[in-house]
Amino acid sequence: MPKKVLVVYYTQTGQLREIVKSVTAPLEADPEIHLAFEELKPRPLFPFPWTSDEFFQAMPECVKGIPCELEPLTVDAQEDFDLIIVAWQPWFLSPSIPFHAFFQLESTKKLLNGKPVITLIACRNMWYMAQTRIKQYIQEAGGRLAGNILLYDKAPNLLSLVSIIRWMFKGKRDRYMKIIPPAGVSQADIDGAIRYGLIIRESLQEAGFDNLQPKLVSAGAVDVRTGLVMIEKRGIVMFRLWAGFILKKGPYGAKSRLLRVRLFKYYLLAVLYLVSPFATLLYQIIKPFRGKTIKKQISLYQSA
Repeated sequence: MPKKVLVVYYTQTGQLREIVKSVTAPLEADPEIHLAFEELKPRPLFPFPWTSDEFFQAMPECVKGIPCELEPLTVDAQEDFDLIIVAWQPWFLSPSIPFHAFFQLESTKKLLNGKPVITLIACRNMWYMAQTRIKQYIQEAGGRLAGNILLYDKAPNLLSLVSIIRWMFKGKRDRYMKIIPPAGVSQADIDGAIRYGLIIRESLQEAGFDNLQPKLVSAGAVDVRTGLVMIEKRGIVMFRLWAGFILKKGPYGAKSRLLRVRLFKYYLLAVLYLVSPFATLLYQIIKPFRGKTIKKQISLYQSA
């Protein structure tokens, strides 16, 4: 019997679809593996490019795990898959809203129950707190996280911040003013992700996933930047406070909360451009004294 693999993903820009295609290419080429793809489709669709207000309106729902409505899944919740790959993106240090919605569906819980799951992340550079929440969702559904693959924008932090804002709000991803690199995961990294598919195919052929994550890590699948972990742990606390503050004025898209949304926007931009460079410098100063903590964090986020 062929091995059956379900790939669930959501994409606005098309980048994650391209990453999924690269990773799953070795699986698709194998006649002994049957692939099913499920693209999540919010109702209504989230815009791309975003306006500034539309984007920051999404923060409270992301942080608090409030789902959107999804088009019905095409996959049969009773179908028995050998592996499920969840390809997702973080928004505001949290899973994107469509994935909050996906994991809260009763059909998802049936699909994941007792199944090995691989998470495939595409992001700018912050994913740690969001992956912790995804792990919780998988565990609550009765699934088992068997592996994690990360692809991220490797440009310097402040430069990638400029490029991603330009991409999100203007739809322009190309190099800008010579010094701003193209936004998103590099094409070389996307193309190179095929090597992870080869490792996954090997595990499928062996019908065992116990050693999958160490093999993925050895292939470079998870790069843990511990300085960003420190920033995220502090940032998510403030995001939760802001989310509660904004939600008191109404649900997603409500004009009544727009003032608070804009206040959050200015707060976040100030933190990113003014505070985060100092936080990064502070981390470099204290890094030599945090050896045990750093090793623990690397082990935690590289494990499945």
